[in-house]
Amino acid sequence: MNAVSITTCINGMHPIVLIATALGRIVRVHTKIGGERMDVRRMMCGLAVAVVGCAGALPAAAQTAKASLKDAAGKEVGRAELVQTPHGVLIKLTLAGLPAGEHAVHIHAVGKCEPPGFTTAGGHFNPGSHKHGMEAAEGQHAGDMPNLHIPASGALAIEIANPRITLAKGQPASVFDADGSAIVIHARADDYKSDPAGNAGDRIACGVITE
Repeated sequence: MNAVSITTCINGMHPIVLIATALGRIVRVHTKIGGERMDVRRMMCGLAVAVVGCAGALPAAAQTAKASLKDAAGKEVGRAELVQTPHGVLIKLTLAGLPAGEHAVHIHAVGKCEPPGFTTAGGHFNPGSHKHGMEAAEGQHAGDMPNLHIPASGALAIEIANPRITLAKGQPASVFDADGSAIVIHARADDYKSDPAGNAGDRIACGVITE
């Protein structure tokens, strides 16, 4: 029974398939030996252990999150989909109605977006207590990301990989810490070096990251 269980786990069979296979064997053994119930009960106990072991071997469900970004007037100007990967978080941004030009975008430390200034989102998400900016010798914040280049139409779809954050709760770099986090877009570009915020100007859009 143990050998069958181990082989099944290695081959990637779902626990339900394992149950069906094992139950079939139990029925045949019961019939053959003429009702030795003690052996059947033992096999059932072994089956329960095997199912638990295989369930633990199955891959975990993908982790995702989202954010609805709104401007100071409360109008939705973008959406973000966040996907956990083995190498950090992939952020898929879809924006519309924002001013054309180069704009900073960061993960901020508090999941609260109160207009008009969105100061309630706090500073940049920075669990490692680094300086701001990818060009800074002591940088960068976990929430620092490349600038957005929004065309004249105000619409942009872009994907950003951030290897310094995670959606996994309980981790130091989790965006789902005690006070949550938010995605913020600024009026100007990030200069990638000025502490604490890259001289990026006012916050023009904000969205709380939720599950």
